[in-house]
Amino acid sequence: MDWNKWVRQIHRWLSIIFTLTVIANFVAMALGQPPAWIVYSPLLPLFLLLFSGLYMFVLPYATKGNGRERAGA
Repeated sequence: MDWNKWVRQIHRWLSIIFTLTVIANFVAMALGQPPAWIVYSPLLPLFLLLFSGLYMFVLPYATKGNGRERAGA
């Protein structure tokens, strides 16, 4: 599996983890005042999703530029 497929797979799993932490957050808030670690638990997967999402967003533009350079050379 190449690097791009790894990033996509990690992004998918991070989105599942993020969704579960947000659901746990809502459940904990419904039961009362949740502890701080539950409130802040979605932040780590969210930041990792940000970086992997930005990588996947920029990837087509980066490969398009490389393709033109190769064709012109």
